[in-house]
Formats: sequence, C-alpha cells, structure tokens
Amino acid sequence: MGDSLRIGIVGAGNISGQYVKNLPRLDNVQLTRIADIDAGKASALASEAGVPACTPEELYAASDVDIVLNLTIPLAHASVALEAIAAGKHVYGEKPLAADTVSAREVLDAAAAQGVVVGCAPDTVLGTGVQTARASLDAGDIGVPVAATAFMTTPGHERWHPAPEFYYEPGGGPLLDMGPYYLTALVTLLGPVRRVVGMSSAPRPTRVIGSGPRAGTSIPVRVATHVTGVLEHVGGELSTLMMSFDIWGAQLPRIEVYGTEGSLSVPDPNGFAGTVQIFREEWVDLPVLAGYPDAGRGYGVSDMARSIVDGTPHRASGDLAYHVLDVMECLLRAAETGESVAIGSTCERPAAVTA
Repeated sequence: MGDSLRIGIVGAGNISGQYVKNLPRLDNVQLTRIADIDAGKASALASEAGVPACTPEELYAASDVDIVLNLTIPLAHASVALEAIAAGKHVYGEKPLAADTVSAREVLDAAAAQGVVVGCAPDTVLGTGVQTARASLDAGDIGVPVAATAFMTTPGHERWHPAPEFYYEPGGGPLLDMGPYYLTALVTLLGPVRRVVGMSSAPRPTRVIGSGPRAGTSIPVRVATHVTGVLEHVGGELSTLMMSFDIWGAQLPRIEVYGTEGSLSVPDPNGFAGTVQIFREEWVDLPVLAGYPDAGRGYGVSDMARSIVDGTPHRASGDLAYHVLDVMECLLRAAETGESVAIGSTCERPAAVTA
C-alpha cells in the first residue's frame, strides 16, 4: 500500500464536507470511496469528491480502502468501527469513540485482536493553538503547572439547530457534546486524569426549538445541562471544568493554565489555531511555536496514517479518546453520587507536534 494510505468515508453528513475539502491537501492519504446508508447522500458527496459511492458493506470489503473514516452519528460509532475492524481495516472516527466506555472498550479490544489501529477526533489539538501552548509549557515558560480552568458556555443549541433533540437525550448534553475538545486539550497539556469530583443540574425541564420548520416546538430535557467539576491529573495539577447549555453570556477564558511563574491563555480547543498568550508581568502574545499550520479536519487521519507507515504512536489515538470518554462518564457519576470517582483508565500524554 506504499506510503500513502487509502481512505474510505462512511457517513456523508454535515462534518463530512470538511474532510472531503481537507484530505486532498494531505500528501500521505488518498480518498477512494464514500458510503452512507442513504445512497443519495453518498452519491452527492462522492460526486463532489470525484470518487465512487458505495454501500458501507462494499466499502468494508473494498481492496482500495486501508482506513475507514467513521463519520456516522455517535450512536453508530461503535457498530461501524467493529464492522470495519472485522474486515481488517484501520479506523479513525469522529468523537466520541463510542456512546459509552463499554462499547468503546469492545472497539479497542477488537482492534488489538485484529492487529489494526484505531484513532479518534478531536484532532483540533494538533493545530498551532494548543500545540504552541504545549511547547511553552514544556519549555518551562510558566514554571511548574499547578492548575487549569476550562469553560464552555452557551444558552443551548436549540436556538439555532432545527432538530436539537439529541443534545438533550442520554448521550448528549454539554459535557459529551463539547467536553471532548476541552478534555483532550487538557490531557495534551497536562497529562491524563486520575480522579474527579463534580456537580450538575438541569434547571429547565424543556427547551423550545428556535429555528427551522419546527420552531416553537417544546422538547424535553433528559440530561444535565450544566456540569462542573475538578479533575486531578496524574501529576497533581487540578483542572476546574464547566460545560453549560444554561449561560447566556460570560467573560470567561476558554482554557487557562496556571504555573508557579506565570499563566497561559489557550485559544478555543474547538478550533485548530488562535493566539496563545503568556502572563508573567503582563499578558503578551506568543508567536506560533508548534503544531500543524493551517490545519483542519483530517489532520488526525493523516497523523495516524503516518504512524502506521512508520510504526510509531499516533496522537489522536483510541486510547486517548477512551480515556476522555471515561473521564466524562466518571464526572457525571461523581455529580450523581456526590463522591469523588477514580478514573479506571489512563493513556500516554500524546507526543508534541513540533514546528
């Protein structure tokens, strides 16, 4: 298969367009097929990309696919991954790795037994924003890290999404929706988490759809819409996390890291770039120090493809995604029980993306 690995996309939904746009920019991967259970969607996206459309089953069996790029809905992530793995394909998926850690563990165990590699978004942490902060931390610019904060605040996705029910069903909520970006960034910066405490609430029992043909329709809320907690990293650093669908406006940082000699302000982890600022006597912008420049969706796939060829660990790994999912589940459990919860999993801190 040479040094360029062939990619087959399963799932032609909204996020797929970004991958189709970015994959041709990467010299070590080649998009070869697109599949979806909706044949019309698969055909439309395949026509745009200039590749054949097929069924998912045909894609799993195809000899011109090395990596299955799983862009299906979260509830289908595990089943699609398992089918691809059974066919001997490597798998890279959108977040989360699976709907729960039980299903996610099945995916990782199946991949290990089959001798294939699993990767998972978000790959936003491979861009210049988080990686510049990582480089500054590793250089000791703010001394020894002692704490961090991470805030994601919005009044709720129902204001703009025409069919927002899944955000308010089990498996949804602000933590599982947006938490992977923030937690993956925190693990990249500070390492894995060993214990969590937390609290949560759902102040409004219903939400009202604000746009589209069903505007004005009331939908039930079945998950916590405000989650806050403290994460204890293996190095002893304490990260304070708040993920909320209940805040109309705030003047909070996205992520900040506090050290013995200064502080770092990290840009939105839902993006690849952004300015990192450092504080020692005053806030100063840092130049880009590391990370893939001009990155976008698909860079995690490329990073994984390179690791497969070179035989080295990849950064947006299944183990990292599993650990992040485990931390989120444990935080919700801590909020329900009122007790601290030890994290059963761990992972390696991903290698830095050097400039």
